[in-house]
Amino acid sequence: MDTQGSGTSPRRWQGVHKALADPLRIRLLEALWEMPRSARELAERAELPADRLYYHLGQLERAGLIEISEYRPLARGKVERVYAPAVTEPPSDDVSPEEMVEFLGSMLDATRADINAAYRSKQAGGRREVDVYRGALRLTEEALAELRGYVERFATRFADPDAPGVWTRVVVAAVDLQDRPSPDAVAPESERSP
Repeated sequence: MDTQGSGTSPRRWQGVHKALADPLRIRLLEALWEMPRSARELAERAELPADRLYYHLGQLERAGLIEISEYRPLARGKVERVYAPAVTEPPSDDVSPEEMVEFLGSMLDATRADINAAYRSKQAGGRREVDVYRGALRLTEEALAELRGYVERFATRFADPDAPGVWTRVVVAAVDLQDRPSPDAVAPESERSP
């Protein structure tokens, strides 16, 4: 349902935390990060009947975490849905602060689920890397633009699903901790370059 014309923004991110509240759904999502799969293939991997997965796949789809990437032909004219992770776009700049907070909360919940899954795998003898950096940097308008460009180039370079490597969730947040001066404001003497 497109809500662009109605004055409200699409809110695909709503319900992410609820969708990720079930460990089975997290396992299904992890399997789809490796490669697109049908419900039958996911059922084989989870060692469960496919009928039991449709509810969970529906929850993930409604939360905007997965989507149908193709319909695969089967014998006797039947088809099966093949699921893949959805590309979740952040809300546009015209959303309310409450909607943005809800989106960010969902993203943090999803990141928390990723980290939990990685540590569970480590405890079971697997090898997953988790690196977290949190710091404060003083960024000029130019430095912020440079950071955004670098992140975009980096994401584009490593987003190829056919490239070798391990799917790794990367979350980058650059949040100003104070208001930026207006572009025409003169910087105080102490902040000017020598």
